[in-house]
Amino acid sequence: MPNIADMNLPPHSIESEKAILCSIFIDNNCMYTTEWYAIKASDFYLKEHQYIFEGMHNYYQNRKTIDVVTLSDYLGKKKELEKIWGIQYLYDISMFIPTASGIKAYSKIVKEKAVLRDILNASQKIIWSVYEEKDVAEILEDVEKTIVNLTQYQMSDSMVHIKEILSGRYETYFELAENPEKILELNTNSWYEGLDVAAGWFKPWELIILAARPAMGKTSFALNIAENAAIKYGKKVAIFSLEMGKNQIADRLISTVSKVNMTKISKWDLTDEDFASIGQALEKLWWVEIYIDDKWWATVQEMKSKLRRLKIEKWGIDILVIDYLQLMTWSNRFAGNRVQEISEISRGLKEMARELEIPVLALSQLSRAVESRPDKRPQLSDLRESWAIEQDADMVMMLYREDYYDPDTDRKWLADIFLRKNRNGPTASIELYFEKQIMKFSNLQENLGMD
Repeated sequence: MPNIADMNLPPHSIESEKAILCSIFIDNNCMYTTEWYAIKASDFYLKEHQYIFEGMHNYYQNRKTIDVVTLSDYLGKKKELEKIWGIQYLYDISMFIPTASGIKAYSKIVKEKAVLRDILNASQKIIWSVYEEKDVAEILEDVEKTIVNLTQYQMSDSMVHIKEILSGRYETYFELAENPEKILELNTNSWYEGLDVAAGWFKPWELIILAARPAMGKTSFALNIAENAAIKYGKKVAIFSLEMGKNQIADRLISTVSKVNMTKISKWDLTDEDFASIGQALEKLWWVEIYIDDKWWATVQEMKSKLRRLKIEKWGIDILVIDYLQLMTWSNRFAGNRVQEISEISRGLKEMARELEIPVLALSQLSRAVESRPDKRPQLSDLRESWAIEQDADMVMMLYREDYYDPDTDRKWLADIFLRKNRNGPTASIELYFEKQIMKFSNLQENLGMD
């Protein structure tokens, strides 16, 4: 193994670079291969080769012939011909190899050498960050981002012409029209009909906030959504519970699936019939893909790191549930300024949803201002600690149960889901049936005959 102190030059392959350029001279369509490998001019080690490839790419994009004569004219106009030692170097390049058949191998070598140089540069930056004693969480986040970006080196630039997007969208619309069942593969269904109609399902890249005052049942509702997604639709669900332990989460899921009273499970006061129902629930839950993390102290960076690994190991994650947002931390940088810290956490969750391409369902507390009003139904202004939560969220759902405030109400078994913000659709109010004994929310029409 070479010692880094003995390495004078960064990784590169001049021969492979020349071979790529020669292949393009031989067959202009070799540019297809370089685009597949996402080769950029900056991936070439020699500056002279960067000038040549940039000229080739320009001509290819404009559907012009690429040969020594046309390229020398292009470089001459840009005052770059003398920078590559004149037209003779182009002739030398054009005769470097006899055939273009190895373009894939040459492109792979050049791209990998470029990535190795990027790793070297990134490592140097990380070393400097350590010596400068920056915040540890920020350094670790930068390290992970850098590694993820480097593993995506075959992806093209994020700036594209709208026609490329429209072409892809048309293909998606057509495919979904022909195969409606694929809609559920792309999105996550909550199983609550009124909510799914209004919200248009939970989509990748969305930050969804579920807010309520304590004891309203927001954790239960979030777990019901997770259970429905996993059991009814085969989705892969990740749950970060900062308030309840994993055994408590499991007990709640067992209660809702088995329909055995949660109080009986908590007290271990179970009949033979209860055990039979629990056994069936355990068998059903055994095969679903629900992953639970109950670390009581967690940052956005930690969550993202775990989810990246989970996504790789389990071939994807479909939805993330966080219970709850106000228990998260960012770093020591915001010591004493909780509002600003919550703002950073909110923005971090939105970025995580976009980066991992999953809907993030984050639970949130509401301020005590609700209790001081005659009308206890929550509003957006009741979101606790930061207006940024409302700003970053694609959707804000608020849970309300009238029987919590008025035990004699005739709406004792009902719960309201107020869709207060919906970036991609209408706001709405949805009534659900709530069975408190098993912490279960269900569609109202399924329980119309119940007392």
